[in-house]
Amino acid sequence: MNAAPTERSAAARAVSALVHQPYIWAIVALALLLIINLTKNPAYLAVSVNPATGDLSGNVIDILRASAPVMMIAVGMTLVIATRGIDLSVGSVMAVSGAVSMEFMQSSGSNDLGSAVLAGALALGISALLGTVNGILVSVVGLQPFITTLVMMLAGRGLAKVITAGQNTSATNDAFRWIANGTILGFPVVFIIAAAIVAIIAVLVRRTALGLMIEAIGINPKAARMAGIRPIGILISVYIVSAVLAGVAGIFATASVMTVEVAKTGMTAEMDAILAVVIGGTSLAGGKFSLTGSVIGALLIATLDKTIVYLSIPSSATPAFKAVVIVIVCLLQSQRVRAFFSQRRSSTTRTTKGAVSA
Repeated sequence: MNAAPTERSAAARAVSALVHQPYIWAIVALALLLIINLTKNPAYLAVSVNPATGDLSGNVIDILRASAPVMMIAVGMTLVIATRGIDLSVGSVMAVSGAVSMEFMQSSGSNDLGSAVLAGALALGISALLGTVNGILVSVVGLQPFITTLVMMLAGRGLAKVITAGQNTSATNDAFRWIANGTILGFPVVFIIAAAIVAIIAVLVRRTALGLMIEAIGINPKAARMAGIRPIGILISVYIVSAVLAGVAGIFATASVMTVEVAKTGMTAEMDAILAVVIGGTSLAGGKFSLTGSVIGALLIATLDKTIVYLSIPSSATPAFKAVVIVIVCLLQSQRVRAFFSQRRSSTTRTTKGAVSA
């Protein structure tokens, strides 16, 4: 008999905790976008099963598939921003990863699983090397993260062009293509891989002291050093993780079409990553971070891209439409706006109590 009030109390606490999360407005924006799409087509969220293949299909599945590359670079960017840095090279690293994998498979001429595994390993290895260079320049040489990764952004895009001789490169490998276009139990493989990687990283940073050390470096590097934390190794590791995840995103992007376009692959991906992190509630000033918020931000960006196409908004207006939605979410998350609404709510409560007392 006493269980019901206890359950209600637990539910109320859970709702209260969710409302006070920094990514609550990203969830609200995501819900609004889905409502807009549902207004146009009530069956927008319908998921059907292909009787021939058994795969799930529908707009939701498309959003999950499209969010995987953004999720990868957003999670890596979250860790970098948590250390008070930034990684502008993720888009170029995506291009390098795609270029390396496509060139390897094209030159090998093999269509087996081994060739796909070697191509992926080589692409991730080169990505890790670029991340190591970023990490050393930031932590050992002491260059600003913005300058370091800006240089790497330009150098990486040039490296991709050198690898492919400036040409779009295509290859044929069914196993590699399956990564982006295949399904497991009806769900896209690419999303399952991305979700598994995010889960592993979440366990590493939240079930060990690694997350606290990253936040400590972002809040106050000098104090963190005095507390016995060695920032060089952590900073290098964080930039390597960011680059490797960008390499994974590059594999996702190129595997879907089995072609790398060095001038377009990963283009403006760094902006999508930063936006996903910001609207997910992580501060650009470093310190506290939220992987959950960044994942929600990636889903929001994928839904936004899908909505723009779905509403037939002209391509010339796409950046403006995207910017308006992102700015609204960022404004709602700002401390000043939240303080303003909090003051308005307190003022309304006092007025109501005064009227009742009178």
